[in-house]
Order: sequence, then C-alpha cells, then structure tokens
Amino acid sequence: MRAGVGKRIRQAAVIATKNGRVCLITTRSGKRWLVPKGNRQAGCDLRETAVREAWEEAGLVGRVKGEPVGSYEFVKLGCRHEVIVYRMQVREAKRKWPEREKRRRRWLRPSKACERIGHAPLRRIMAAVGASTRAA
Repeated sequence: MRAGVGKRIRQAAVIATKNGRVCLITTRSGKRWLVPKGNRQAGCDLRETAVREAWEEAGLVGRVKGEPVGSYEFVKLGCRHEVIVYRMQVREAKRKWPEREKRRRRWLRPSKACERIGHAPLRRIMAAVGASTRAA
C-alpha cells in the first residue's frame, strides 16, 4: 500500500450487455462515462452488489453470469478502492429507475464505449469483453 493511502474499499461493477451493445452511464457530475459501480454493503456479496448498482444507477434488470471479467484499483479521498467487474446479461432496461435524474444512460458497441471511458484499466476490461462478445 502506498504511503498516505488509508483503508481498502471493495466495490463491484457491471458491464451490462444486450444485443451486442454495452451500457455506459455518466458520473453524477455528468462529466465522465463509466459502468454501474458501487460499494459492497454488509450482508451482500459482490455479485449482489453488481446487480443492485446496475438497477440503481442505470435501471437495468438482468443476471450476472460466471466469474468476474476483471478487476482494477484506484485511490480516491485517501482510500484504495478495489473494483471487481462482472458481466451482466440484461433482460430489461427500465424507463424509470432510482438515479435517472442524476445520470444519463447510453447503449454503445464495446469499441465506442472504450472511446468514452477515461479510466485505462476499465477500458482494457471493456475491450476484452467486447472481443469476447464478437467471438461468441
């Protein structure tokens, strides 16, 4: 751990797919694009966290399948965040969801999503998911 970095926070993120596209959402500020992500809550495992965040932040309903597709870390406000990324097959994208007033949602081909994601480790994971989507 680097000097000056305090506690470690585990988070889960989801790359949500439907019809060959992936879902990106904006940060609350609207300045950056990313995937639904949030802190693990007591009593929930990381898969449950990923599904909950997909609903709350993007209005997505679906299933997380298989093992995580990747992970990355970042430091924010003196804490190290470890993010485990899952893939979710979306059954439905609701028109109304808890954070719809705070975020925008876009469906893009994985290659276009990579162009919008600013965080390099997440961009690499998205590219790998996109490659596996095309190969399937």
